[in-house]
Amino acid sequence: MARRGAGTPFLLRLCLLLLLHLGGECGPSWTLGCASVTVGSPFVPLGSAVTASCIIQRELCRGLEQGKVRVSWMLDNKLVAGSQRQGPGGTEVSNLTLPRFNHTHARLWCCVEWNGTKQRVGVAEIRAGYPPAKPLNLSCVLNLGDYGLTCQWEPGTDSHLPTSVVLKCSAKPHPVPEGPHCSVCHRSRAQVVTGCTPREGHSHCTVPRRLLQLYRQMEIWVSATNALGTAESEHLCIDPMDVAKLDPPTLQNIQSIPFQTDCVALAWDVAWGTEHMELQCELRYRAPEDPAWALVTGIIGRAGTAQHCGFLFGTQYRFQMRCRRSSASALASWSEWSPGRNYTTHEKAPTGKLDAWWGAQSAGTGGRLEVQLRWKAPRQREANGRVLGYRVTLSPRRRGRDPSTICNTTHTQCNFSVPAGTRRVYLSAYNAAGESAPTEVALLERKGQPLAGLRAVPGGERSLWVHWEAPLAPVIAYVLEWQQVTAEPGHCSACWQMERDRAATTALIRDAIEPFQRYNISLYPLYEGTVGVPVHTTAYSQQKAPSHAPKLHLKSISKSEAELCWEPLPVEMQNGFITSYTIFWANSITNVASATVNPSLTSFVIRGLKPSTLYKVHIMASTAAGGTNGTSLTLVTTVLDDTEIQFLFLTLGLVFVVLIVLLICFQKNERMKEQLWPSVPDPANSSLGKWVPAAVPQEPLQVLAAREPGPAAISTVTVLEGEPGKQPGKEHPALPAGPPALPRPYVRQEGPGEPVQYARVGGAGYRGQRLLPEPGPRFYENLRGRGGGGAGDWGFLEEPPATFPLLQGLRIGGAEELHECRAD
Repeated sequence: MARRGAGTPFLLRLCLLLLLHLGGECGPSWTLGCASVTVGSPFVPLGSAVTASCIIQRELCRGLEQGKVRVSWMLDNKLVAGSQRQGPGGTEVSNLTLPRFNHTHARLWCCVEWNGTKQRVGVAEIRAGYPPAKPLNLSCVLNLGDYGLTCQWEPGTDSHLPTSVVLKCSAKPHPVPEGPHCSVCHRSRAQVVTGCTPREGHSHCTVPRRLLQLYRQMEIWVSATNALGTAESEHLCIDPMDVAKLDPPTLQNIQSIPFQTDCVALAWDVAWGTEHMELQCELRYRAPEDPAWALVTGIIGRAGTAQHCGFLFGTQYRFQMRCRRSSASALASWSEWSPGRNYTTHEKAPTGKLDAWWGAQSAGTGGRLEVQLRWKAPRQREANGRVLGYRVTLSPRRRGRDPSTICNTTHTQCNFSVPAGTRRVYLSAYNAAGESAPTEVALLERKGQPLAGLRAVPGGERSLWVHWEAPLAPVIAYVLEWQQVTAEPGHCSACWQMERDRAATTALIRDAIEPFQRYNISLYPLYEGTVGVPVHTTAYSQQKAPSHAPKLHLKSISKSEAELCWEPLPVEMQNGFITSYTIFWANSITNVASATVNPSLTSFVIRGLKPSTLYKVHIMASTAAGGTNGTSLTLVTTVLDDTEIQFLFLTLGLVFVVLIVLLICFQKNERMKEQLWPSVPDPANSSLGKWVPAAVPQEPLQVLAAREPGPAAISTVTVLEGEPGKQPGKEHPALPAGPPALPRPYVRQEGPGEPVQYARVGGAGYRGQRLLPEPGPRFYENLRGRGGGGAGDWGFLEEPPATFPLLQGLRIGGAEELHECRAD
């Protein structure tokens, strides 16, 4: 940089360094005046083409005397391409054309490259927009306080360009044709003056009194001018006094005209300062229940009174009045409405017939008829004032005689009793001015032809349309009844209406209808001399999801099924017709299953459950507008079904009963006991136990040592003989009873061999055991011999007879060995 700036004065180089430091992508404007930027027009239509040129003079740009100059363009901060050429006198010329200029306000910069950066050397500011829009709806009002003429207008669309707006006016030197706009009259050649200039952002201004000519026609218009053109509003040709805004008049007095009972007379005064003017005034009035004001026009005069008819009797009205000059044009301004004044017209006796409906039933005793009579209050046009009450009589009122009254009430219903056979009663309304003509109410029987095709659909959030099919018989009128369905029965005495159009097949119910509530609707056709049998339907004006869902209860459960039940929702909580109930259930490992239940049902059986499994169950109640979920119910299936449990208990009971029966049979049946448990004789009581020899060698009882069993040697067999004449198993009666004998072993020890116990007889018999009556054993001789090879004596005992079961079944000690020995 120092090298490229050699020869440049130090101060110039310092300035350039500061410019480089402050400059961005294209640095700040160079203040040396070596470049000029020109554009085709600084104000162009939005979206049109823009041309520009930039001329660089080298000799005026220090530091650019040597080397090539590169020129570039920037539109605000965006780089745009242009052309560059060599100009006369060593200048550099760059031209730029923008085909569509879409900015309302932008700056076009001419930049040159110096020391590697772009420096701004020239700028042109360009604005784009539209010609001014035509001002609309010009109107003017003359203020009688300072006599200034205030005009206002609508400016139209924004032109995006600086626009000058002025209100111009000129006096007309000659009369002009009638008409508010000068487009239909001769334009004035009088001097045009600027009446006023509005403040920026405003569309109104006031022409001072010195520029106005009162009681003469003046031409007034608005002119809007910008760089692209001029626009003017419609020209007004007015007399400033015609557009004077007067102060409102004052209503002094209002009263009814006695002979014309529906007319009133109003007295009014003009505002101060307008006494000399001929005025045109308007009167407006309305009752509190009227949706809009009623307007009375054509009241002419300076002051005085005005009359108007057609008012309702006994009705409060509010009156207001306004005025303007009667010679004013159609553009003249009215005064403000006067302060309101209230007045109530006088009353007269009610007129017209009352719509009545009834219900009747026999009283049961005394031959009386209980009647419930209902009626609609008369409309304001028929009431002619405030109704004080209603009277029901059995006969009409005749001149000079008042019938007996059976009901006198301020309500629109009455319950009373009349003699059986009464077919008519008479109903009338009265106010402070008198009583209406009686309305005959015929108590007809309800046995006529019913209607067909009754249905009701929503007519809005608080209304219902009722449709039906016309009957074949001619109808006088129709009566519609509706009652809200609630858990606690109630009765709405005003929930009915009469349709007197005989050809009607539809009716709109507006009274006492609430959203999300169910209504029972009944329709009665009235025939000549009878009342038709009613038809019924139900409807909602609007539905939504139920407020709550029913609470589930578990009725029964098994290993694969669960029966659920629930109470129907109260009708107030349904918020619509219940279209279905949906049951959802799931355990911890399976997906949620569901089933849809008819809304008429209150129970459901879930099938296909797994035994001994926990399930979560809940119910959803749905209407046409949505559904509501209930709380969850937890249940656990059983391991066995009820039938399986009953079968199990029945089987165990049968087994127990069989066992008890068998035990009883065994206890009672001796033969069965003998077969299963045969009686074994008590050896202690046998003859063998009693036949003890006189001298039996006493041998010590030796206990066998614990060892392995081996062959046993029998040394001695002793046969005991009984006493002659003594039966086995019986004791001699002469012998005294002694202590029971102890059992004795019979052992013979021979040689070195070990002794073997072969028999032992207990002294005492088996307790409780009965001896069988069998024949006693036969007596055998003692055989004594000496074996050739034995060391001691031994003998053989012959086989006892088969009738001696004691020895047959006796296996004591070495009986088996004994049996084996005998076999040898």
